[in-house]
Amino acid sequence: MKIYIINGPNLNMLGIREPDKYGTDTYKSVVEMIDAHCSSLGVTPVFYQSNHEGDLVDKIQEAYFEGAAGIVINPGAYTHTSIALLDAVKSTMLPCVEIHISKVEEREDFRQVSYIRAACIKTITGHGVKGYTEAVDFLIDYLKK
Repeated sequence: MKIYIINGPNLNMLGIREPDKYGTDTYKSVVEMIDAHCSSLGVTPVFYQSNHEGDLVDKIQEAYFEGAAGIVINPGAYTHTSIALLDAVKSTMLPCVEIHISKVEEREDFRQVSYIRAACIKTITGHGVKGYTEAVDFLIDYLKK
């Protein structure tokens, strides 16, 4: 089973950017953690991070064409602005779990809107980087049903 793990803008800055909100784990260490978790479950993760909206749309579409079983996505700031990401996920019809490291529902007003949520089967917020492994587990359980 192949699952795409897609990360949006500034997630490559984990460990540097606002550690009080996002922690001190680096993007590389988070990828390694998810990879080890997926390997223990017999799942093949495909990792991608971009600061560019169109590249993220392309990767979502690639997940469909490459036969992915589902997507775990942290759209970063595009959560609150991108109808293009919403439409891309909807068009693939792949099950998608939205993940946010911080508890967005307790942050600024503009972060209360998530366009992509309408196309997701679950949203996980505020569990730190462990939210990624929770998202993978949820997606796998969902796919088994």
